[in-house]
Amino acid sequence: MYILCDWLQWSFRYILDSACFELFFKFVELPNFDVASDAFSTFKDLLSKHDTIVAEYLTAHYSEFFDLYDKLLTSPNYVTRRQSVKLLSEFLFEPPNSSIMKRFILEVHYLKVMMTLLKDSSKTIQIYAFHIFKVFVANPNKPQEVKMILARNHEKLVELLIDLSVGKGSEDEQFEEEKEMIIKEIVRLSRVPNLLNG
Repeated sequence: MYILCDWLQWSFRYILDSACFELFFKFVELPNFDVASDAFSTFKDLLSKHDTIVAEYLTAHYSEFFDLYDKLLTSPNYVTRRQSVKLLSEFLFEPPNSSIMKRFILEVHYLKVMMTLLKDSSKTIQIYAFHIFKVFVANPNKPQEVKMILARNHEKLVELLIDLSVGKGSEDEQFEEEKEMIIKEIVRLSRVPNLLNG
């Protein structure tokens, strides 16, 4: 059993470190739905199994990975965007990926990507984007540039967030509480001297 487990971990590391892994970023965008769907399912398994190995990989290959992943988040293909932002909202919140999350939410580019996804025509994409966006806003150590972008765009962001809801039920209550907290923080930033005109 231990030998099998070691072999699986070794093969998992091998796939992540090989040039083949980058092919998944292309396969998930293929026009053939069945092929793209199978590729994304395998891609998801690679990123959601063996959390510690994935965290090590992402730490060592952060820039290369997110440069490729960025193309999925901004894809013109609705299914690709939806699956990518959903997967990102899942694996960034895994405890072994906390250092990846902390690094990710310092980057202005990804804040802008999430702000764009908040305006997506798909409500589902908007909800997944919100779960990542809220971490940028709630971060007590926001870089100055992140604060400035939130302050300068506060009116549009507040308008978007007010209209955003998940439906009814207990999940909705928590969502509304989080949304209210995020709106308050954005409004607070808009009143900080020098952020609007800095």
